[in-house]
Amino acid sequence: MSLKEILPGRLGFGTAPLGNMFRAIPDDEARATVEAAWNQGVRYYDTAPFYGAGLAESRLGEVLSAKPRDAYVLSTKVGRVILDEVEEGARDLGEKGGIFEHGNPNKIVHEWTAEATERSVEDSLKRLGTDRLDIVWVHDIAQDFHGDAWLSKFEEARTGAFRVLSRLRDEGVIKGWGLGVNKTEPIELTLGLDEPQPDGFLLAGRYTLLDHEHALQRLLPMAQEQNVDMVIGGPYSSGILAGGTHFEYQQAPAEILEKVSRLKALTQKHGISIKAAALQFSLAHPVAAAAVPGATRPSRIAEDTVALNETVPAAFWTDLRAAGLVSPAAPLPDNA
Repeated sequence: MSLKEILPGRLGFGTAPLGNMFRAIPDDEARATVEAAWNQGVRYYDTAPFYGAGLAESRLGEVLSAKPRDAYVLSTKVGRVILDEVEEGARDLGEKGGIFEHGNPNKIVHEWTAEATERSVEDSLKRLGTDRLDIVWVHDIAQDFHGDAWLSKFEEARTGAFRVLSRLRDEGVIKGWGLGVNKTEPIELTLGLDEPQPDGFLLAGRYTLLDHEHALQRLLPMAQEQNVDMVIGGPYSSGILAGGTHFEYQQAPAEILEKVSRLKALTQKHGISIKAAALQFSLAHPVAAAAVPGATRPSRIAEDTVALNETVPAAFWTDLRAAGLVSPAAPLPDNA
């Protein structure tokens, strides 16, 4: 089953911020944000054990467990197992881990074996307060490993997580599975396998107004040729395209700030929001099934809904291309 058949709409809700990403979020604010997403008609929710060491899943589950289960689509991830053991003092959480320093203090184990995958799914069901998951992503295989090291982790996932999730899909326990990554190489490698293929992928941060050249060179043509859909994660590039200051989970460097300034000037010229430009650009590629921006405040959800439906004049996309702010190979919205 393709992602476009599974997902209920073009806009989802990414819950990484609910894991206290960058800041400690009060519980009532987290609840209000999820409720705002529901009230805005969002019916696809993506989460992961890694987001705050289970905190995002628990917060999401607290709200969604009171909603009709058949009314929404839920995805989570495997690859990080959250232990009962609590770590004190400085923690090594990997390349992205520092952004969740305000999350739960539980120890996180990186493992993509069959046993770890089964345990992770069971633990997620408990935290989410639900009896089933719709989609399961294999999370960040290449994130914290360099050189050939990530290939050994990929092999661990191929013989472990991939096969477990394929079985769960074939048994009807889940509707689909794939990889949830912010590097293109693991997806490219997976698309070349002869084994049972995933149903789609979640590509985070690699198809945005600020970062799309690499994905267009090889990955997206491969996916399009094989008729594979993708969920676009992080369409605002860690927040810098939504009024924030982070890019790639760090303070944005000068060259990114300069490009964002040029983008803002162009959106102001055409009287549109930069969020609308960013979101609609990411969704314009034929393989894009949905986008899942994250949010920590209810008002941000309304902004996302407005951005999705905002009328962006064709002249904006023409000027964007002429200014060299997007790749010549990037598909633009139908009104361009």
